[in-house]
This record gives sequence, C-alpha cells and structure tokens, in this order.
Amino acid sequence: MSGFGWKLHGDGRTLGPGEVVRPNERLTWTRTIGLGAQHVVSMIGACFVAPVLMGLDPSLGLMASGVATLLFLVLTRGRVPSYLGSSLSFVGVAAVIGSQGGGPAELTGALFVVGLALAVVGLVVRRLGAGVIHAVLPPAVTGAVVMLIGFNLAPVAAGTYWPQDQWTALATMLFTGLALVVLRGFWSRVAIFLGLVFGYLLSWILDLALGKIHSVDATGKVVDHWRLDLTSVKEAAWVGFPDTHAPSFSASAIIVALPVLIALVAENTGHVKAVGEMTGDPLDDQLGTAIAADGAATMVSTVAGGPATTTYAENIGVMAATRVYSTAAYMCAAFVALLFGLCPKFGAFVAAIPGGVLGGITVILYGMIGLLGAQIWVRNKVDFSQSLNLIPAAAGVIVGIGGVTLKITDNFELNGIALGTLVVLTGYHSLRWLSRAAGTSQGGLLDAGTTSYDDSDEESGRTG
Repeated sequence: MSGFGWKLHGDGRTLGPGEVVRPNERLTWTRTIGLGAQHVVSMIGACFVAPVLMGLDPSLGLMASGVATLLFLVLTRGRVPSYLGSSLSFVGVAAVIGSQGGGPAELTGALFVVGLALAVVGLVVRRLGAGVIHAVLPPAVTGAVVMLIGFNLAPVAAGTYWPQDQWTALATMLFTGLALVVLRGFWSRVAIFLGLVFGYLLSWILDLALGKIHSVDATGKVVDHWRLDLTSVKEAAWVGFPDTHAPSFSASAIIVALPVLIALVAENTGHVKAVGEMTGDPLDDQLGTAIAADGAATMVSTVAGGPATTTYAENIGVMAATRVYSTAAYMCAAFVALLFGLCPKFGAFVAAIPGGVLGGITVILYGMIGLLGAQIWVRNKVDFSQSLNLIPAAAGVIVGIGGVTLKITDNFELNGIALGTLVVLTGYHSLRWLSRAAGTSQGGLLDAGTTSYDDSDEESGRTG
C-alpha cells in the first residue's frame, strides 16, 4: 500500500499551462470525488451494455467493476491510473456458448479461466519483459483475431436483436452513428449511451402511440409484445445486493473463450503505453503487473457471476481532457460504482433495454470491434504484400467469420472464434519458421521496438 501516499498538486484547485496531475498526486478531495463520479458517468454506458448483451446482471457488472478497479489499484500500487469495466470482447463468446446450450454459469466459468490465463501471461511478461508480447502476438496476428471477434457477432445483431423491432433499430443506429460523428468532448465518449437513451425513449413513445408490436421477441417467437417491458423494474427493490451465481466449468465453453485472451493482452498493452506517453512517465516496467492485475480482477468478478473486466478507453479520454491522472480519482470512481451497483431497480431499468434498440447499437458496435482489427494493421504498417502476413490472416478471418467447423471427435469440435484464432496464431508462426528453414525468410517483421498498440483499440464504443 506504499503507493497510496497522494500529495496535493499545487493548491489542489487549479492547473497551470502544460501541468498535469500525476498518478501519485491529487486535487482537493471535493474535486477528486467529482472527477471520480465523472469517470463513472463516462464508462457506465458500455459497462452496463456488456452484461446485458451477455445475459448477466448489469448491477452486478457495475459493482464488480468497482471491486475490480480497487483490486487493480492495489496490485499496481497506485502507479497505473485505470478503470476496469465490463469487457465487450466476450459478447460473441456468450452468443456461441448460448447457442451450444450453455448458460450464465458456463459463461462465467469460461471467463474465469481466461482471467487466470491472463494473470499467468502478466506474470510471464513481468519476468521476461514486454518484448515477449510482441514476439508471440505481432500486429498481423492480433489484428486478425480482433477482426474475427467483432465480425463473428454479425449474426447476433442481424438475427437476434434487429428483427424484434426493425424500425426502432434503424432509428437507433442512425442516431448513434450521428452522435459518434458529430458530438465532441465528453458527449462523444458517451455516444453509445446516448444512443441507448434515445432508443429507450423512442420505444416507450411508440408503445404509447401504436401499442404492441407483432414480431419476434427475445425468445425468438413471433408474438404481440411491448417494445419496452418495465415489469421487472416495478418489482425490483431500490436497495439490495445483485444476484450472484457460482461459475460452472465446461471444456467447450473455455475453448471458445480463450482466444479473446489475445485481445485483452493487446488492450492492456495499449492502455499502459498510452498512459505512459500522456504522463511523461514510461510504465513499461508495470506492463506485466497491469496485465496480471486485470486477470486477477476478472477472476474476482466472474467467481461471483459477473463479467470479465478490461481497461476502458473512455476513461483515457477523461484523463486526456482533464489532465488529471490521479489514481485517487479512480479509487473514488470505484466507490461510486459500488454504490450504483447496490440499486437493483437501476439495474433492472437497464436490463429492460428493448431488443430493437440493442439491434441498432450492436450493428455499429460489433462492426467497430471488427474494424479495430484493421486499425491495428494500419497503425503498425502490416504489409499484406508479404504472404507470411496475408495467408494466416486471410484464412483465419474467413474460418472464424464463416462458421467453419473442424470436427475432432464425435463429442468435440472447433469452430468460430476458437478455430479462426488457432488458424491465425499457429499458421503465422509455423509459416514463419518454415520460411526461415527453407531460406525464404521475408525479413524482420517482428521488431519489438516498432510494434505498438493504441488503447483506443479496446472497449471504446467499443470496444468494454
């Protein structure tokens, strides 16, 4: 706990030109608490959307994010300012596990194992250095995996959510897209949340004006139903603990979830690098610790039935705008999130988001996640004129998105995200080794000194 001796920055009230409040500093406690609340507001939209899309309790997700953030701050000894919110990277995993007959327990069991694996990766990085990440997961591989994770979700948006109310979905999509493009500053960082509010209100108005809609409902049956059903909100208590459940471990579910480990490593790497650059204090020595801390936080969250956690780009934006990088503000944010999580009625209100609204949001959100993979390629100047980069990525993306299945035994098969990731990862490294053995090596593609990830490649609008 020696890292939590925050000293007052200047008079604690104002910042001079070019000044920043460093992680070990703080403003007055009144201002610090206010900044903490602002951090919660900036991430609450994505933090709630992720559990809803995965069939988990959003109140528990918010409460778990607070606990996870406190744990992260303790493990990194207050050196890395970060808020750990619900990860959107596992939405596709939840859909696949659900299609295989798995429920929330199987999902959280799989996420627990991913958290354990992430913690182990963090410890390895802490021992061997950051270069090991760039050697095992070069941009050509990471970009392809992030892309297939996002695009693999297309059937969920098009087949599950959109048909429940196509016109509300279309209106929500247009409003959200407009908000993302036109708005600036704080409002641009909560554009997804604003899209949810718009769709929520539109569904309520349409119910009042037009009555029930005849379409598929959340169970897939074509029936007359309300777009916005607030029955669960009326029944929920104002104060109480969210529902928890123990995880259940399924080999097939774990195999589906493990590929997301690559995206989480990239997200954490980008976050640490971005914070180091903004504060002028390189944090490469903290990279392994930060990754391990995120893994530990995910384990704590999922063991109670909550979602996996990850660093949030929304909060990077708040820090950049305010120039306040104090971990004291994040600790305050964690306590604010805990208080919000103790209101089941609030969680029920969020969980009642109509399917049509989710359809409009996810069309943009899932596409953005997929295209962030392309962004990784562009920013790292991945050369697809070289077959070593092109072939594994091309094969893996098509296998993952197209739903190719590889049947191993009567009771075990690989498909979707898991098979696509396996093709990209093993294909890249095996072809690289074979090209060197054959004397056809294509040059130094894995220069760790030039490889970089950007934190905006994560849960932003997101990428939870």
